[in-house]
Amino acid sequence: MDILYTVILIVHVLAGISVVTLVLLQHGKGADMGAAFGSGASGSLFGATGSANFLSRATAVMATVFFLTSLGLSYVSNSRPASSGSVMDAVPASTAPAAPAAIPEAPDSKAKEIPK
Repeated sequence: MDILYTVILIVHVLAGISVVTLVLLQHGKGADMGAAFGSGASGSLFGATGSANFLSRATAVMATVFFLTSLGLSYVSNSRPASSGSVMDAVPASTAPAAPAAIPEAPDSKAKEIPK
């Protein structure tokens, strides 16, 4: 189960980074006005509207992958057997701290000077 958890976690992180990257690559609504006056967007690899459709679809796919990996991570983490006992049960006895050292008593010469 640990290997499955690790694989899902790696895919989840990569999907999250991909979603952020794809969202930042997309043009806003106001960017279309510049394309109307010949800003060069029509000569791009996907055409004037092809890049918007491609990036939108890729973002939707990566968001779906992110959602599914979120569900998968929650299922895998909740299906692990619950540990019983205390956290301290795992601590070996040899690493337990030793008793504090005894505090030396004051010399008797000062004890005689204190009035009763």
